Amino acid sequence: MTLHNNDLSKSGEAEKKSAPLLSRTLIMFLVGMILANIASRMDRPMIPLYVESLGASVQQVGLFFTVTSIVPLAFQIVGGYVSDAIGRLKAVAIGSLAGIVGYVLYVVAPTWQWLILAQGIASLASCFVAPSFQAFIAEQSTEETRARVFATAESIYMIVGVIGPPIGGIVSQKYGFRAMFLVAGILYASATVIRVMMARKAGQGPRSSTGEEFSLDSLKRSLAEMAALVVAGGAVTWIFISDGVFDVAMHISSGLEPLYHRSIIGLSNVEISSYSSIVHGAMMVFLPLGGWFADKAGERAGIVTGHVFFAMGGLLFVLGSRYIHFAIVSLLYGIGGALMSPSYNSLISKVVPWNRRGVAYGLFATSLGLVSLPAPYIGGIMWNALGPKAPFIVPLVANLIVTPVLWVKLGEANKEMGAAEKPS
Repeated sequence: MTLHNNDLSKSGEAEKKSAPLLSRTLIMFLVGMILANIASRMDRPMIPLYVESLGASVQQVGLFFTVTSIVPLAFQIVGGYVSDAIGRLKAVAIGSLAGIVGYVLYVVAPTWQWLILAQGIASLASCFVAPSFQAFIAEQSTEETRARVFATAESIYMIVGVIGPPIGGIVSQKYGFRAMFLVAGILYASATVIRVMMARKAGQGPRSSTGEEFSLDSLKRSLAEMAALVVAGGAVTWIFISDGVFDVAMHISSGLEPLYHRSIIGLSNVEISSYSSIVHGAMMVFLPLGGWFADKAGERAGIVTGHVFFAMGGLLFVLGSRYIHFAIVSLLYGIGGALMSPSYNSLISKVVPWNRRGVAYGLFATSLGLVSLPAPYIGGIMWNALGPKAPFIVPLVANLIVTPVLWVKLGEANKEMGAAEKPS
């Protein structure tokens, strides 16, 4: 009898080792994510140019990104809580419906001010989808393979950044911005159909939520637990601080990059959109390595090394003057993101209780968005007052500051891991 049990144990271990990293459900989930985000990657590099084409100045472009950041601030935590309360797939389906409305408004908007409404409604989609996406991946993995599952899923997902921007650049250059948003909207609607079908199927199966009562009191309890973790001085605290500094720095410059490439360097829409493809192509290639590195060397090593690559890219951006220079910048950013993303997501999932992951990812996005709210507008002011290069010096300095701090402060993070797993 003992031998029989040992055989069963060995068999179970063998099955665990041979099991694929990605489940069938996760693969289908990624198909919907890919379709939806090919659409968003088509338009993202072009939005500043579309806003400018409808009469906005550089400073007003910065104002546009500042104002449209308000909606995510109001709904990211709610989206994360809804994900915890009713299930990841249902929350994703709800957000997708808002995304379709946003695309319709982008196509028919008569002035750049109307685009504020379009982007505000469209951003509701990410409020529900983003926290659910990260929490869903965490729940489709084991602690030992967490970073690799994040990395593999994100690597497949990165195809959206490789093919989306060139499609957007070509369509917008040949047929105009409205035609580009129409094509993107059709792709997004296709993704929404898949998401709604998955949500309906999930509703007929075992409950995938935390099982808590859906109420204001439950939301308050979730936020209180997360607030306690944020101020406790552990890994969550330093993830919060470092990610906040990085987010503010990147928001000061990121919305102005297409304008810098066109007005200062003299690049075309297709050339500008190619940088996003390079970033995401690099992430697609290097994400599996980034996930393996985080699982083997630890999340701290992945996060810190990623910031080093971002610092190198920021330095070259400030010094660059030709297309090839910024292509290398994009490559460095892609490698940095491939190291940082699975490390950050894996670390958060391990130090936050499993039934608070949706709120945790939503809270991080909301708090970081709140801190970085005025950043795009500040970037526009810096451009006008100090010169076009000024906004792009900020991310370089931020990464140089954050890197050594994280190496020291995340050194004790391992002590907090392992307590956040869902009980079997």
